[in-house]
Amino acid sequence: MMVMVYMFVFAIEKAECFRMKKKIAGILAAVLLLGMSNFAWAETTQKTAEEKITINLASRILTFWRNGKKVTMYPVAVGKQETQTPTGEFSVLEMEVNPEWVDPKDTKKKVESGEDNPLGYRWMGIGGHYGIHGTNRPDSIGGYVSNGCIRLWEDNAEELYELTSIGTPVEIDYERVVIEPLPDGRVAFYIYPDGYNRQQLDVASVKKALAAYGVADLISDADIEEKIDASDGKPTFLSCAYRVEIENLWVSGIAVKLEKGIYIPVASISAVTKQPVVSDWDAKTLSTTKGKVPGEWMNNSWYIRLEDVPTLFELFGKVEPDGVLRLRKAPQQPIRPQELMKEEKGKG
Repeated sequence: MMVMVYMFVFAIEKAECFRMKKKIAGILAAVLLLGMSNFAWAETTQKTAEEKITINLASRILTFWRNGKKVTMYPVAVGKQETQTPTGEFSVLEMEVNPEWVDPKDTKKKVESGEDNPLGYRWMGIGGHYGIHGTNRPDSIGGYVSNGCIRLWEDNAEELYELTSIGTPVEIDYERVVIEPLPDGRVAFYIYPDGYNRQQLDVASVKKALAAYGVADLISDADIEEKIDASDGKPTFLSCAYRVEIENLWVSGIAVKLEKGIYIPVASISAVTKQPVVSDWDAKTLSTTKGKVPGEWMNNSWYIRLEDVPTLFELFGKVEPDGVLRLRKAPQQPIRPQELMKEEKGKG
């Protein structure tokens, strides 16, 4: 861009008449304006790519994200059964302070900004008649009550308005099962009621969702059935779970942290190391050609403690700062000079 500017300035200086100078200057101004517009567009695109809003209609929770991290979460009210909030990918198309409300059924009926305005004092339109806004009915938050818009408590709407900009992506879905890995290694999962009667759940579907996080075997079918029946949105915390890696190869099973220590899935390690394991059900022990250790039968699988892994598989490791349990073979000890001299002397 700067090179082009210098070229135009040079051309203006060399122009022989005022008309030509004026024409070249006009072209320069247009080029600069176009360049500034493209720069502003690129800057806006970069900003919105780092931020987004997600809304789960089943949980009735709105989350604002920045750089892949949750910035804040708000309870919301969404569309009632007859006027359900649509799902899909949207973006903030318009933003307005002190919006005027227009009745979608009778566009002649309007309400100016104020205490009687159903939109509250902030409006973020996402297309059509749909938008995210405040409300003059704070008691409605958490329900299926609107004509399809997303309502927030007024102070939350005003806070979100300051975080949001034109072009911010908005993702709306309907997921009754929500699973969330926690910083301490545990996994929390929630099951919400089927407000729109569109997502039936059973034990198999919930276990499939939990399996993606490696914790499907840490809760019984009976407990899952009970949680589905409740569908109260309350969290259930499962044990700390760690992905396992052996010599840079991922293991299919997940290690879990219990009160007695960290336990490793035996079948997964056996498959990677190709070492058969023999189980003794009466003694509750597991053995390989390398040794024998106590076993723990949990949710249809054998587990052993982390400190027993060297005995059974000659692997050593620990949970590293990134939350991965890495196992490796013991490094071979270098031969010391004294031992080398003894070996040579023995040969002579």
